[in-house]
Amino acid sequence: MPGTNLTREEAQRRAALLTVDSYEIELDLSGAQDGGTYRSATTVRFDASEAGAETFIDLVAPTVHEVVLNGAALDVAAVFADSRIALTGLAAGPNELKVIADCAYTNTGEGLHRFVDPVDQQAYLYTQFEVPDARRVFASFEQPDLKATFQFTVKAPSGWTVISNSPTPEPKDDLWVFEPTPRISSYITALIAGPYHSVHSSYEGADGQSVPLGIYCRPSLAEFLDADEIFAVTRQGFDWFQEKFDYAYPFAKYDQLFVPEFNAGAMENAGAVTIRDQYVFRSKVTNASYELRAETILHELAHMWFGDLVTMEWWNDLWLNESFATYTSIACQAYAEGSRWPHSWTTFANTMKTWAYRQDQLPSTHPIMAEIGDLDDVLVNFDGITYAKGASVLKQLVAYVGMDEFFQGVQAYFKAHAFGNTRLSDLLGALEKTSGRDLKTWSKAWLETAGINVLRPEIAVDDAGVITSFAVRQEAPALPVGAKGEPTLRPHRIAIGLYDLDAAGKLVRTDRVELDIDGELTAVDALVGKARPAVVLLNDDDLSYAKVRLDEESLRVVTEHLGDFAESLPRALSWASAWDMTRDGELATRDYLALVLSGITKESDIGVVQSLHRQVKLAIDLYAAPEWRDAGLTQWTEATLAHLRTAEPGSDHQLAWARAFAATARTPQQLDLLQALLTGTEVIEGLAVDTELRWAFVERLAATGVFDEPDIAAELERDKTAAGERHAATARAARPTAEAKAEAWASVVEEGNLPNAVQEAVIGGFVQTDQRELLAPYSAKFFDAVKGVWESRSYEIAQQIAVGLYPALLVSQETLDATDAWLSSAQPNASLRRLMSESRAGVERALRAQSADAESA
Repeated sequence: MPGTNLTREEAQRRAALLTVDSYEIELDLSGAQDGGTYRSATTVRFDASEAGAETFIDLVAPTVHEVVLNGAALDVAAVFADSRIALTGLAAGPNELKVIADCAYTNTGEGLHRFVDPVDQQAYLYTQFEVPDARRVFASFEQPDLKATFQFTVKAPSGWTVISNSPTPEPKDDLWVFEPTPRISSYITALIAGPYHSVHSSYEGADGQSVPLGIYCRPSLAEFLDADEIFAVTRQGFDWFQEKFDYAYPFAKYDQLFVPEFNAGAMENAGAVTIRDQYVFRSKVTNASYELRAETILHELAHMWFGDLVTMEWWNDLWLNESFATYTSIACQAYAEGSRWPHSWTTFANTMKTWAYRQDQLPSTHPIMAEIGDLDDVLVNFDGITYAKGASVLKQLVAYVGMDEFFQGVQAYFKAHAFGNTRLSDLLGALEKTSGRDLKTWSKAWLETAGINVLRPEIAVDDAGVITSFAVRQEAPALPVGAKGEPTLRPHRIAIGLYDLDAAGKLVRTDRVELDIDGELTAVDALVGKARPAVVLLNDDDLSYAKVRLDEESLRVVTEHLGDFAESLPRALSWASAWDMTRDGELATRDYLALVLSGITKESDIGVVQSLHRQVKLAIDLYAAPEWRDAGLTQWTEATLAHLRTAEPGSDHQLAWARAFAATARTPQQLDLLQALLTGTEVIEGLAVDTELRWAFVERLAATGVFDEPDIAAELERDKTAAGERHAATARAARPTAEAKAEAWASVVEEGNLPNAVQEAVIGGFVQTDQRELLAPYSAKFFDAVKGVWESRSYEIAQQIAVGLYPALLVSQETLDATDAWLSSAQPNASLRRLMSESRAGVERALRAQSADAESA
């Protein structure tokens, strides 16, 4: 397939033909302050297995000046097309290719991203290459199994710092000559350049090991950079991973660079991890934000071994890359000595698992080990299956084989495949040897099938309240319409917890049984003869991946005492089950709201509290019967204000309730309070109305029509930063006028030159849940424009628009019909079809939930 795509078959043919030795890459970034293009010169040395063979190298560039293969100049016009340079007549054995091109800076977060900080007017650059964007900076064989060494030479403006995978050299005449890397994949190479601020330290390990550590950010963020905290988390990760992996950190240094306008959370470039600079906190945030940042730091560090040292052969094993990093980062937080977040599995159950369950119920659900036929397939596969379900299943695998046996297998895997490429079978083979378990059946059931199982207890008791029989029933619901595959019953390793109320009114675990279940019905004889407890919780400790339902008596007790579980994890599992039932239409939105209001006061885990805030708002906005929505919003907003006023001054809970209140404040009195808090004429003890909280208030006041352009401009004058500009863009797009909506729509859809982060901010402001009538005319405009946008914009930019501007708030049969008509007539490619089908499924689910809510009235 020509163009910027690459099929798996093409990659396999190229890998069979070539062994790549080295790249030498020279980039002239001396004009970066002005933008435009830059000179890129690449020399690639590689071996071909047969004489006269032909292949191609990848390059996305406005202009190619020169292509020289084995000393012979090729006709650029004849060989460069569709982002490829055709190479024919290869020599058997060594070959040398030189390519000189002009490559372009981007503002989309792909390739070499260029950003100008409004504070100092300086340009800052960074690369983002996963999945296929190293070719936007230098000519490359863009696939993970053609590893090579990479040697960068960079000309940069005076006063700049240049960082790459290898240690940073001393520049001579503004020329930075880096040492070659070890053999790595092109997508984890990196270049970061600009007048960045930095802090340096080291990790001192066993046997004299010393790894230089660096942390970088823009000077305008330096006052907020808590480097000591970041270094502490990093060192904890080094200690734990090196012990568990029994393999020393494989690169020469470890830099972490907080960069602007980053599309993802972070990227595991070998020795030079890039991280979104929103993780440099300008204002007070809750402990949940620090926990999330720490998980991101540990996730990327784990990738240095799993992903960078040992790399997947092709993108169908992307899930293993991401799932392993997710599982081990959370395990490190849970088990590492001195960790600040020993309850990280609660956060995992509360956030990652709910993401996985949501993704697995979409028509696009797929096996964890997805079939990735080409690059288009993988670009939409950075999803809740790849990250969250995969990590959930790895957690289940660890329970199945044992943690010691799991890490012994991982150690053998790293030693056998260092700096090479692997398939899933390589890891499973290592785990089979250390655990003695046959994992082929397990793998087929868990990794090669889609969908979620439902587990229900079946309990019989006698007149004395003693259990006479206990079984776990497993169901395999039908897959969503349009999904491929068949419902599958799977083997599960689960714990069953028995809980009773103690004298203090707390639900405490009095007994626990761990067992394997398989098939439709599994008897649990170990519980026969025990007294029936107040609550029976299947999948206690969250070992497996399944939707869990409570028996009637347990549901009654949990509904009354959900906040009374002594431990955070069973509370999180119960909250997650209630949310899942609400999404499925089994629990009315108004009943979910009542459950949250009755139990959230007792919820101590701030991450769970903030998730409940988001879920309640989403439920009222999308799942409530329209005729009850206003009443529900009124009830919720009044509760948020009451909790804000009674929360402990200065606490995380107080800040979370302030944000929840700002998200839905609606009456004149509530909006007056936001204004009073902004001006300081009213003060809530302990609440710091700092920069970020001010913007939350301003954005709500703009969305409700209280604030207009002069007020937004005045706030931007207080915060003349890149973050301030994004917040102002959100506030302007949020204003409840036809003119504001038209202006926002035009800037995103029609003009289409906004930087990625600003476009995201405008879309976030445009879509306001209490502006459905204003947004209604844009439904038809969206369907008219989305295919053209997809075909003309970069992937990241197009995905923001296709997902963010879909009329998800217009929950109606008309929206479903319009989507169906578009899907049948537009003939979109598979990636866009998938995104549109997922959005359609959200509207369909909301219609069902609204109906269930109305019926409960």
